[in-house]
Amino acid sequence: MTRAHNTHKTRALWLTGILHAFTHLYQVALMPLYLLIQKDFKFQSVGAATLLMTVLLVSCFGPSYPVGILADRLKRKHLLTFGLVLNALGFIGLALAPSYPWALAAVVVAGAGGSFYHPAATAMIVRLFPEAAGKALGLVGIGAGAGFFLGPLYAGWRAGALEPILGPAAWRRPVLELGILGLVGAAVFALLADHEQPAPADAGKPARAEKLFPTRALWFFFLAYCIAFTFRDFAGASMGSLGSLFLQKARGYDPQSTGLALSGIYLAAVISNPLFGSLSDRGRKRWLTIALVTSAIMMAIFPWTPRSWTIPIYIVYGFFFLAGYPMTEAALMESVPDAVRGRVFGVFVGTGGVLGNLAHWVIGAKVRQMGPAASQASAYHPLYGFLALLVLTSLLGLLCLNPIRRREGVKPGMGTSETVALIT
Repeated sequence: MTRAHNTHKTRALWLTGILHAFTHLYQVALMPLYLLIQKDFKFQSVGAATLLMTVLLVSCFGPSYPVGILADRLKRKHLLTFGLVLNALGFIGLALAPSYPWALAAVVVAGAGGSFYHPAATAMIVRLFPEAAGKALGLVGIGAGAGFFLGPLYAGWRAGALEPILGPAAWRRPVLELGILGLVGAAVFALLADHEQPAPADAGKPARAEKLFPTRALWFFFLAYCIAFTFRDFAGASMGSLGSLFLQKARGYDPQSTGLALSGIYLAAVISNPLFGSLSDRGRKRWLTIALVTSAIMMAIFPWTPRSWTIPIYIVYGFFFLAGYPMTEAALMESVPDAVRGRVFGVFVGTGGVLGNLAHWVIGAKVRQMGPAASQASAYHPLYGFLALLVLTSLLGLLCLNPIRRREGVKPGMGTSETVALIT
């Protein structure tokens, strides 16, 4: 490989990680703001506020397959830039929304912009680092961890500081500021990112467009893999929204302290994503099982622990749970050829994103049904236990990978020293 090619790959890796941060920052920034949004729009219950989050994320993951088609055919740099611009404009529109219907329209726009990131970026990174996909996606995952951490932290802190001055409308200011920052990030990416280099010729796979899966049996295994990890996604989405309501209703947190606590979920991911991603290149299923089993245990015990344990439990949970994402993505992407990766990942992330992120609305409705009991930590014990069970159930999806691999004759990559050197 030439020095210029190596430089291109490294720059693409880190710039894509920055876009990853923006994508996930927007997905969690509203979590500590639910009760302020409820008061500002004069909702009778918090369910209408959590519905904004569900609409945002369903809009983000719903178009994943069409975006995957574009990612297999068009310049991925253009798709990534356009997506962040649209995402940022949606947040600006949400901050300025005069009514709830306008707010719903704004989060649809924001979500549609967010849909461009994962199919395009994941396919691009696996193409660039085929021998160490887990480590490369783990390094890109540092951006996700940073975005997840900064989103609720900044939104909660800023809204909490402004609430005495602006009242319930204080939630609008951090949303507006994050939208403007996203436009700046998109401009920087457009200026600095190179266009993706063509994929190297591979005699073993035709260059023409391929079917995603040639048989119904392989479609069955692939969709089973998607559905299994939807259970994980539902549980993970629930931890954020349920945690926001649990902390404010049962533990007496304000928006500022809630944002700080929720950010603990994502803080350690900047370490665990590259760590587990790298380890998993030598044993994907083993390390994924360790990560998800440990995170399920943290979920189950969380509402039973004292208030002082909130942030430590969140940090341990997030360290293991979020590390699972680059591992599941790498396992799937290395099982299919580059020509279909955008579409395959589009179906995968679309299934988990749409169904999994119904959790925000479901959780809001469930807490509303608790009535006065929502102020008692014991009322949340069964719900957290159920979420832990969903995470454990998702591991059944690993049984579906071997048939897909056999179709391609793929063996898990071990990572050459040359490739590893490029991404360290």
